[in-house]
Amino acid sequence: METPEYLLEIKNLIAEFDTDEGRVRAVDDISFGIRPGETLGVVGESGCGKSVTALSVMQLLPQPMGQIAGGQIFYNGRDLSKLHHTEMEKIRGGSIGMVFQEPMTALNPVHTIGKQLAEVVLLHMPVSKQQALALAIKILKRVGIASPEIRMGEYPHQLSGGMRQRVIIAMALVCNPSLLIADEPTTALDVTIQAQILELIKELQQDRGMSVMLITHDLGVIAETCDHVVVMYAGKIVEKGTVFDVFDNPSHPYTRGLLDSIPRLQDENKSRLNTIEGMVPGLMDLPEGCRFENRCPYKQSDCDTASPPAELITSEHEVSCYHWRDLIAATA
Repeated sequence: METPEYLLEIKNLIAEFDTDEGRVRAVDDISFGIRPGETLGVVGESGCGKSVTALSVMQLLPQPMGQIAGGQIFYNGRDLSKLHHTEMEKIRGGSIGMVFQEPMTALNPVHTIGKQLAEVVLLHMPVSKQQALALAIKILKRVGIASPEIRMGEYPHQLSGGMRQRVIIAMALVCNPSLLIADEPTTALDVTIQAQILELIKELQQDRGMSVMLITHDLGVIAETCDHVVVMYAGKIVEKGTVFDVFDNPSHPYTRGLLDSIPRLQDENKSRLNTIEGMVPGLMDLPEGCRFENRCPYKQSDCDTASPPAELITSEHEVSCYHWRDLIAATA
């Protein structure tokens, strides 16, 4: 059997939620892939569909409101969207690990750190309880937690935010997954701890040869850690490509706006940061055309007629914008 090019390949994924006001489409026909050993960054403002995409891969959309309404999610050639929940339980936490955005909600407050880590090991590996506890201590030490034997007996509220995040990373990695999904792993951490967490993920990836899907709103993090990047806006992918393509030649007005809003040392005397005017449209009130048209400085009359198709700029650089050539010419 031919080995697939992508470890994880998402094709035309649609994720929807039932609400009191009707059904909303949080992720609308998105496609991308992650190769073995590669790091893919998914970036965009809050509410653009990043976390919903990750939860769709893990089959963890809240039930019964959330559902995958279309598309396919291939992992090692198998369509995860078609698997029974018992089959997904074998993959989730074993072959695919996930670092959740908020460790205090991901950890059980009434169980010790050791019990929660050992439970993950026992679910996915044929080992004894003593061996599971030994593996848990080993992974805690690997993620930089001092005195892991002591921490094993502590509860989540007894740990600092940075330590809880390390525990979540340890839980995601203890079974040696081939894919790690990290959903804003440095949110709410101070700058020093953020750098340590990102360096830790990078080191563990190199040691284990795993692929990483890194979800963030920080383009600086993407530039430092990722091979490819996907830019999402209001449930759609507006641009994707290699990090060098997207950063050196940003071709969607939204991508350009995100990059322009990054503080730079040479701009230290500026009184204000650049911002993207306007607000992200609500899911119940999405425009018929380009979803960025109400905020776009390059908007023209055809932008509100239909959603722009994806166009290839290079073999790996793709953009969904009617007037991306105008943007390139204007900023050349």
